[in-house]
Amino acid sequence: MAGTDRSLAAIRAAFPAEGLFAEKDFLLSPEPFAIEPKFATQLERLGHQLFVFQRACNQLYHQSVKGKQPAWVTRYLDAGKPAGLVEFARQKQFRDDVPMVIRPDLVLTDTGYIIAEIDSVPGGIGLTAWLNQTYASLGADVVGGDSGMLEGFKSLLPNGGDIVVSEESATYRPEMNWAAAQLNARHPEHRWNVFAAESYEPTAGRNVYRFFELFDLPNIPAVSKLMSSAADGSVKVTPPFKPFLEEKMWFALFWLAPLRDFWRRELGDKYFRSLQEVIPYTWLLDPTPLPQHAVIPRLEIHDWREAGKLSQKERELLLKVSGFSPLGWGSRGVSVGQDLPQAEWQRLIEEGLAQIETEPRIMQRFHKARLVDQPYWSNDTGELQTMRGRVRLCPYYFVEQDRVTMRGALATIVPADKKLLHGMRDAILAPTRIGEV
Repeated sequence: MAGTDRSLAAIRAAFPAEGLFAEKDFLLSPEPFAIEPKFATQLERLGHQLFVFQRACNQLYHQSVKGKQPAWVTRYLDAGKPAGLVEFARQKQFRDDVPMVIRPDLVLTDTGYIIAEIDSVPGGIGLTAWLNQTYASLGADVVGGDSGMLEGFKSLLPNGGDIVVSEESATYRPEMNWAAAQLNARHPEHRWNVFAAESYEPTAGRNVYRFFELFDLPNIPAVSKLMSSAADGSVKVTPPFKPFLEEKMWFALFWLAPLRDFWRRELGDKYFRSLQEVIPYTWLLDPTPLPQHAVIPRLEIHDWREAGKLSQKERELLLKVSGFSPLGWGSRGVSVGQDLPQAEWQRLIEEGLAQIETEPRIMQRFHKARLVDQPYWSNDTGELQTMRGRVRLCPYYFVEQDRVTMRGALATIVPADKKLLHGMRDAILAPTRIGEV
């Protein structure tokens, strides 16, 4: 890329007037985040592995409903959800529907990477598309190219359609407005529109991209019309209205010994072993008493309350709200065991055990991100500086005709003293390139 002053001016000039995230700032870098070719190949393969994993999750849930798998699977996954929504998600016409965008949050470690979670209603699609387009115009060879993210998103609504955004998700409305405008300019024979979910009126034949969380349905009075249209087939909605697919507890179910044969069969032994290497060991907080001879695996404790007595050194653990809650996305419902006083850690465990039926929690091994150096411009002075930070990498996979394609990857680099890796004012957001690190 050309001189840094000219590049910063060019990037700022390309910034949409409306912005990309409402009332959110971030730092810009003069260059994309670099990943090695070998790692890029692993990422390409990961997309199909995660598609097969999500398809298996869907299969496990429905088999549990029919009694072909343990009933406790659906009991956990349906906990805290309205009966009407549970019944809607089980309808036969939606049986095989799974999200068509898969975005894992990857923490890059000293030994490789782990998947912190999988987001089925991901933000950042428009932002990553804009970053790719802008940096490619300045000569950068970015993952997905200048238009891969836009074409991937187009595959969700190939003949145009409506992007329906709730007030809860309004932070991301500007990036969706930008993406829709870009698609309309590139493909004038079709039309993509962005609407407020609270007042949206579906139109037969106009398919919908759902950009709102399912816990938010009580705040979306018009959603019953959209759900009725999806049920009668007059519109297709993606991601589907399946709250069970939006739970973090799938990682806990993945590690449960009674389900091991299911996962091996549905994933195949190769994918099963590959995912074991990158899915962090996860437990579901469940107060059910254990037999006197049993222990919670890998923690070697007999009762979850014993976890509250672990030393600070032993608490390399995360507590997370599993899903279907305002605390279930971003970093809102995440606590790092080592950062908390023991009394607070104990309180959170007790709270999680008490809310198993309404707002389930998971506990997960904490994996520390490796340190990287990434240049950035100061938002205050415009001077070029270097951040010593940690990375969350978010590849965006689109399921296009049963083929899973990585169309871009958003790197979020946060200062080294941050343990939770998410977008913030002092984080760098950058596209990704393949090359020397």
